[in-house]
Amino acid sequence: MASDCLSLLAADAVVTLVYHNESVLASPSNIAVVLAVPLTALIALAMAHAWDPGVFGSGAEEFRRVGYAYVMVIAALALIGYAVGTAAGQSWVFGALPLAAVLTLFGRYALRKWLHIGRRSGAFLRSVLVAGDIDSVQELIRRTRRASYAGWEIEAVCLADADHAACFPLAIDDVPVVGTDHDIVGLVALHGYEAVAILPSTGWSPIRTQRLAWGLEGTGADLLIAPALMDIVGPRLHIRPVAGMPLLQLSAPNFTRPAWLVKTALDRVLALGVLIVFAPVMVVIGCAIRLTSPGPALFKQTRVGRGGTQFEMFKFRSMVRDAEDRLADLADANEGAGVLFKIREDPRVTRVGHVIRRYSLDELPQLLNVVAGHMSLVGPRPPLVSEVEKYDDGGVRRRLFVKPGLTGLWQVSGRSDLSWDESVRMDLRYVENWSIALDFMILWKTAGAVLRPDGAY
Repeated sequence: MASDCLSLLAADAVVTLVYHNESVLASPSNIAVVLAVPLTALIALAMAHAWDPGVFGSGAEEFRRVGYAYVMVIAALALIGYAVGTAAGQSWVFGALPLAAVLTLFGRYALRKWLHIGRRSGAFLRSVLVAGDIDSVQELIRRTRRASYAGWEIEAVCLADADHAACFPLAIDDVPVVGTDHDIVGLVALHGYEAVAILPSTGWSPIRTQRLAWGLEGTGADLLIAPALMDIVGPRLHIRPVAGMPLLQLSAPNFTRPAWLVKTALDRVLALGVLIVFAPVMVVIGCAIRLTSPGPALFKQTRVGRGGTQFEMFKFRSMVRDAEDRLADLADANEGAGVLFKIREDPRVTRVGHVIRRYSLDELPQLLNVVAGHMSLVGPRPPLVSEVEKYDDGGVRRRLFVKPGLTGLWQVSGRSDLSWDESVRMDLRYVENWSIALDFMILWKTAGAVLRPDGAY
């Protein structure tokens, strides 16, 4: 809140002093606007729940709420000015507020990085007790360890099946199993856990959840209940009471809405701009490939796009010319999981290929596919035809509901180090929860991911 207030005051002061100087004090209406602009912006931030502790450090959702608040306050003040027939506040509405929005986002980003650094070093963590089936508990432990920035430290586990308590493991991934789900309230009172997470499990009924909520009253522990749809989050989930019974409403994914047209337009405009900026770099890379390895600089490969349509995807050639012919000879060295073929030290990769793969420069020609409309800047990994033929009916084909992307959640979350299941989960999570804010967050993180060699091979 202090950071947001300082951002508003700084932007207000810049417009007031730089553009108006002494003229502000000479007009009562200007003085009123100077005072009203930061106040109404703070009210808009509060109404957008931008200060909800649950979204601090969460990324896209936090920035989406801030952006929504500023868009709403700018629109509201502009309409009010038009209705009363005055232009007195235009400099502040269209100058101070956009500047304040930028400062607010940068301030929150800086605080978010500071928070994540602290959490990675063991500070600002919430002690959590998890209850559920072994598989779901193990999955949550893996996720929270991989995403340490989330701020969860799972300290203990209560397993759901009380009838087989004698067969319980002593620990799950080094987290001790301290009891069954009947022991949760007593354990929270004894150890002071800050949160209790209930995961989908057999035998867990709504009445038991209600009694657990009653039992945790007064302990200070938050109760978090995971929905059955584990990877659907954010604006798609709503609580809708029907006849006094709260139901979880799942709205349709954004790729079925007109917002997808906005994404398509942004993709093509931004891709064309980036293509123009990087044209000299691409010429240099193309010349380096031709001079160091026989064969063309560009490599074309048939990939599968939205709805199963096929297209020719462009990349800079990073392998020897007969790489496809030598694929069968390397089948035993495959390190990829599922339908993926990956080799960490692939002998087919050229010297220039190692460099451009390290920094994902081999992907730059895919900007042509984005401009042509075959791909998006952000989306699932573009699959090969042979990979799609191996897809089962476990939901993997939902990746084809949207255009494949030049980058995506898979790119910023481990690249080639991801297992097949993790890669699929990342792509499906993107498909289910797409938003423009999520796209910009992934594009921002991509810049950092390509500078790190982790997972690039």
